[in-house]
Amino acid sequence: MALKGRALYDFHSENKEEISIHQDEDLVIFSETSLDGWLQGQNSRGETGLFPASYVEIIHSGFSINHTDYSSSPAGSLSTQVSFYDSPSVASPARSGGGSGFLSNQGSFEDDDDDDWDDWDDGCTVVEEPRTGGLGTNGHPPLNLSYPGAYPSQHMAFRPKPPLERQDSLASAKRGSVVGRNLNRFSCFVRSGVEAFILGDVPMMAKIAETYSIEMGPRGPQWKANPHPFACSVEDPTKQTKFKGIKSYISYKLTPTHAASPVYRRYKHFDWLYNRLLHKFTVISVPHLPEKQATGRFEEDFIEKRKRRLILWMDHMTSHPVLSQYEGFQHFLSCLDDKQWKMGKRRAEKDEMVGASFLLTFQIPTEHQDLQDVEDRVDTFKAFSKKMDDSVLQLSTVASELVRKHVGGFRKEFQKLGSAFQAISHAFQMDPPFSSEALNSAICHTGRTYETVGEMFAEQPKNDLFRMLDTLSLYQGLLSNFPDIIHLQKGAFAKVKESQRMSDEGRMAQDEADGIRRRCRVVGFALQAEMNHFHQRRELDFKHMMQNYLRQQILFYQRVGQQLEKTLRMYDSL
Repeated sequence: MALKGRALYDFHSENKEEISIHQDEDLVIFSETSLDGWLQGQNSRGETGLFPASYVEIIHSGFSINHTDYSSSPAGSLSTQVSFYDSPSVASPARSGGGSGFLSNQGSFEDDDDDDWDDWDDGCTVVEEPRTGGLGTNGHPPLNLSYPGAYPSQHMAFRPKPPLERQDSLASAKRGSVVGRNLNRFSCFVRSGVEAFILGDVPMMAKIAETYSIEMGPRGPQWKANPHPFACSVEDPTKQTKFKGIKSYISYKLTPTHAASPVYRRYKHFDWLYNRLLHKFTVISVPHLPEKQATGRFEEDFIEKRKRRLILWMDHMTSHPVLSQYEGFQHFLSCLDDKQWKMGKRRAEKDEMVGASFLLTFQIPTEHQDLQDVEDRVDTFKAFSKKMDDSVLQLSTVASELVRKHVGGFRKEFQKLGSAFQAISHAFQMDPPFSSEALNSAICHTGRTYETVGEMFAEQPKNDLFRMLDTLSLYQGLLSNFPDIIHLQKGAFAKVKESQRMSDEGRMAQDEADGIRRRCRVVGFALQAEMNHFHQRRELDFKHMMQNYLRQQILFYQRVGQQLEKTLRMYDSL
């Protein structure tokens, strides 16, 4: 039976089996059973096809269901999310303020010891707090701090809590001098937990095992380099089967330079890691994984494209001073034993130093920074990133159109030219007494040469434009993360100004206002370090992108020139 649905995000189709949908668009969904994370339905324009299940919510009478698949969701790592906002008889935990409405079932993680390790994330179901606002930092569904028990992690309910203490005394609350909280409890500033961190409400852990240092560099704050740098290759995508050939998948050979043996990972393993990264690293622009595709997953061109983009993704991960040191990432790259894999996986999923708690791991410089100067620097980066995002999209559009011309238009035009030259040659052969065999042969060969040139044009994007588009796609993802990250800093600035005003009016002790300012410095230093790292990588990546494009263009036109010169010499002896 057909069901009503609504699009949560924009999705642009990339092949004839898929259809484009736009945020808030009404949809008809043919079945709520998804196939590898995809649903089939019809959009408001009458087009029928596939779209990601995680991009839509199914509307039933009284409540809506948002299918969120681990492998394709732009919103994060939940497998199924049920929203009761539309049901008048069920109170939202976010609205009621109670924690009893928050249910979590991680049974498939806890009971999978006997499962095939390739299927550890199949079938996981989590009933989570409903989401009506925007996404959190890095596109992840952020944590809601508006009811007790939701902080710092959804896994807290499954183990004894460690000794906790608040960062600041609660005496200020008794005096009624607490800085006001945002009315929009669904903003990423609130739901990421950064507001709670700024206000001193993030529980301090008894022991913090991991630390990440920020130091002052020539361009301002920067992440301290990984003391054990490494790289990792992504090679040999190989089609594998299981269940006697019923299920197929592609595995990739990963060879870290600091490990003795390679490991083999599927895309779903990359996707699991990606979702852990989003959950943990609040103020870092985590590179997006290559997108999934509903059909043609085993076609050679798609496999090659995904491999190229996974190589870029891996290069950005290993070069990031913070992400490269993440224990979950190291486990992903080095674990060979099935049992150890599952133990490390669960350990990563139960990590408490995620979201706002991740900010507790920072060691920042002692140098003074004027907050207004930091705000001005952030505003400059915000304008830059917006302009860069627009220009990257423009170049990507132009390059994509050029690829279509190479594969289609240019090849056809050169084929037409080649056929026309050969037609001239055939015409010249019609009157043998006046026919020059050498001239006819040369003209015919010229026609074949231009047909060859047309094929060369069709093949050339694999050498230059595809690689350019790979880099542009990666940066579109990185840039799309920054608006939310910058919003966190803006929210922190606002709290500092409000606390100082309250202190000046005698409604807050100065030491409490200083505490808010101190914690805002942590967020500010982290954002500046991330901005600095982004610029360093940008300069390197775009240098390599342009060098590769120009070198390949030069080689291409040299090969075309060689073909034409060889053909020209056929006329010299006539």
